[in-house]
Amino acid sequence: MTVPTVTVGRMTTQPRGLDIGRPASLIAALPAVLGFVPEHSLAVVTVDNAGPGAELGAVMRVDLSAGLAENTDHLAEVVGAGGPEGAIAVIIDEFGSECEACGTDHLELADALARSLAEEGVDLFAVLVVDRVAAGGRWFCADGCGANGVVDDPEASPLAAAAVLDGRRLYRRRADLQEIIAVTDSDRSERLAQTIAGHARFEPTAAQVRETAHLAMVVAARLADGTEPADAELVRLARGL
Repeated sequence: MTVPTVTVGRMTTQPRGLDIGRPASLIAALPAVLGFVPEHSLAVVTVDNAGPGAELGAVMRVDLSAGLAENTDHLAEVVGAGGPEGAIAVIIDEFGSECEACGTDHLELADALARSLAEEGVDLFAVLVVDRVAAGGRWFCADGCGANGVVDDPEASPLAAAAVLDGRRLYRRRADLQEIIAVTDSDRSERLAQTIAGHARFEPTAAQVRETAHLAMVVAARLADGTEPADAELVRLARGL
């Protein structure tokens, strides 16, 4: 069975104004944490300090697939690794509200995820379904509890503002982010990987750490101006990590 690839995002700060107890606010915060707007996905949000003043922890995302309900253990292991008090799941499915059969699929996925998380000692507080993570998107609870509403504007989310202040760029689609980080020169990448692997591991001195940090800033500044770093510089940076 194929293990789903898990995308993990986490904010370093918890801005004021974020209310994860409101589904509309919680769903709108997902793009700022992940770095892109999730589509056709299952997102699991960990919750710390459950109750009044609860804080958003990390967000794990996997693609929705036909066999996901039979393969939630790996995702639960990733969620449980951080020891959160609980979690909230969000199923992003553009046909969720219009497809009668999808409701059964969503319930099956919710039950499977709850069982897997329970084995990791994590309570699943709620499972929400939303057609799109955008202003005006419609959400409702997967178990048919009757709760529903409209998603807040993700671009106006307190987490979106915090992400911008942190210098993070937010992408409209996951494919846009993948395009940015895609390997464009496989031969060079393979050559660098072999060179880096050929160097013995070592414990850098304080001076070497400072030199690596300075080099990283220099390379980043040149890269911002369109200048590619040299192979030797990349090797030095990799060895200093």
